[in-house]
Amino acid sequence: MTKAKIRIRLAALCAASACVLMAPAGLSAKGFAALDKLPDWAGGVWAPDWGSLFAGRGGSGPPAGPKLTPEYAKIMADFNAAKAKGENLQTQNANCRPPGVPAIMRMPYPIEFLYSPERVTIITETDSQVRRIYTDGRKLPEDPDVTFNGSSVGHWEGKAFVVDTIGLNPVISISEGIHPTETTHIRERFEEVTPGHLVMTTTITDPKIYAEPYTTKLTYVRQTKWEMREYICEENNRDGADPFGRPTMDVSIPDDVKSKQ
Repeated sequence: MTKAKIRIRLAALCAASACVLMAPAGLSAKGFAALDKLPDWAGGVWAPDWGSLFAGRGGSGPPAGPKLTPEYAKIMADFNAAKAKGENLQTQNANCRPPGVPAIMRMPYPIEFLYSPERVTIITETDSQVRRIYTDGRKLPEDPDVTFNGSSVGHWEGKAFVVDTIGLNPVISISEGIHPTETTHIRERFEEVTPGHLVMTTTITDPKIYAEPYTTKLTYVRQTKWEMREYICEENNRDGADPFGRPTMDVSIPDDVKSKQ
């Protein structure tokens, strides 16, 4: 169903029930009409292309990692040394903490775009997370509250959607073994390069961490017949991690549940 037909159907329903459709304060009908000019990414969901998601894991070897500053090269060396001893094999996402940006966009589950005036919302099936990206011309906050998905603003460059994100919670990982700082800046560029194929180019800059910007790409494929499913990580989670990132199968039963058994 097109956006225009959706608006007509909503208007008809309201007419039948004597309700009144009102735009939010400060928004006019033009704000909704402008949505028809945006790329039609809201039809169906977008699933990562597994071929590109795991590109480089064949005979060509793994993709090149980021070039780190000396300080963070030492941090990565220590991380890998612990990994060789069986630690750092799992992130806290195994304990149902959200993976945060940019990892939330690279999980092997679909995403969905929702358009509204002055905002694009990206819903991810992973952990049932929601990203609110403001397109009302605001600037990034000077002193953002740190969150898993950060503070994001976006703008359109023709048919490409560009998103800038800062204010990331330091408990997440922006690349393996690396946590964001107050100077971490992530830019994502979404562009439908061919019908049904959406390329996301992600560039992370942080002068404390990276010797040069770190860029990765991932392709999403439109799935018109798929539907988003509810994803509750805490429900019967059996893939946990201890404080050292070692896998654990601890599925302890809460005391209040034990008392009923």
